[in-house]
Amino acid sequence: MGMDRSSVVVLDNGGGLLKAGFGGETDPLAVVPNCIGRSPSSHSSKKWLAADQLQADDADLTGVSLRRPIDRGYLINPEVQKEVWDRVLRSLLKLDDLSQSSLLLVEPLFNPPSLQRSTDELVFEEFGFSSLCVADSPSLVHLYEASRPHGPSVASLVVDCGFSYTHAAPVVQNMTLNYGVKRMDLGGKALTNYLKELVSYRALNVMDETLLIDHAKEQLCFVSLNLQRDLHLSKKSGKDNILKCTYVLPDGITHTKGYVKNLDEARQYLSLLDGTSNLTTELDCKMESGQGGTDKAEDRRKVDMIQNEFTLNNERFLVPEMLFQPADLGMNQAGLAECIARAVHSCHPYLHPVLFKNIILTGGSTLFPCFAQRLERELRPLVLDSYEVKITSQENPILGVWRGGSLLASSPEFESMCVTKAEYEEIGSARCRRRFFH
Repeated sequence: MGMDRSSVVVLDNGGGLLKAGFGGETDPLAVVPNCIGRSPSSHSSKKWLAADQLQADDADLTGVSLRRPIDRGYLINPEVQKEVWDRVLRSLLKLDDLSQSSLLLVEPLFNPPSLQRSTDELVFEEFGFSSLCVADSPSLVHLYEASRPHGPSVASLVVDCGFSYTHAAPVVQNMTLNYGVKRMDLGGKALTNYLKELVSYRALNVMDETLLIDHAKEQLCFVSLNLQRDLHLSKKSGKDNILKCTYVLPDGITHTKGYVKNLDEARQYLSLLDGTSNLTTELDCKMESGQGGTDKAEDRRKVDMIQNEFTLNNERFLVPEMLFQPADLGMNQAGLAECIARAVHSCHPYLHPVLFKNIILTGGSTLFPCFAQRLERELRPLVLDSYEVKITSQENPILGVWRGGSLLASSPEFESMCVTKAEYEEIGSARCRRRFFH
């Protein structure tokens, strides 16, 4: 008897966000932090908040201690993962009896056998799923995009800028070519940590405010299309500096969440990017004439002594710059454009023009304004003039992998791709895993 497709749980188990729902649906039911946390005010009760509880309106996120099951992309703390999954499956997906459900799990590329075994134990022994199918994110992104109008038909180069790392992965006919995958050990977590360090050095200590700085990064950071101009602009004072903005920390009384003060003013920089105003020309003229000056000493001394807010200036574009020029920040890694070029050149020459023409961006870090434009500028000089370079940003790069998983879970072939609990109990994890080509 075939499985009911609505009984297939699709779980994109990201290092930052976990996405969970049912096969065949357009969107997941849950998009929640894949961690547990505890604020200093609740230490006496030893109460840890899991997943969606960290998103509650009344959750105090100031100084929250976090425990994550995923580190550098891999499951290193199954106990914490069990807590998060339990919360998501029982409370958000409303599943009481998992023995009637199959699981499609998105797993990282090159997952070591020991961690595969830990995952299988969670799936079959702790939660009792009836069957399991494992897929990787690049193949699911390709599957989803290929199903859309004008999507890639045969091959694509999936660039996944996630929480823990960044992958450039060639995919041909829904199969990820593992030998062509290139990895950068930089992702959203590293960017948030870098922003924490910059703010802590220049303003106030926010090293324990991971979730708040994460939010500030998402609200205020952008990718520079003209680094020299933006660095010059960030040195100006007063209204000439359209980059400077303020982020207000929660005070636990009037507001429990951090927010951007004067969001419209904080977004003035967009006029530099989209050409909708004459501001770019005006600024370039001032730069050439030497007008605009730099911050005066008294401006630099204007620090809020209550210390419930901080100012961001050049940090807004220096943080995402890590992905494009990590060497400038002392990191011994190639930038994203070179990483992509290396991935393509690892494949057969016949594939090169096809892959450069079908680059797909996914993952939360690709949401920075002007990410795709900057990447194309950096990549074009590395590619033969006769090749077309086309970069497509996913409609929703956070949900793209999950949507591919939902498509796969609702396909007629899905059941034959699964390993059942009976097979797992009979032949063990290692032999079962051969079915997934990992």
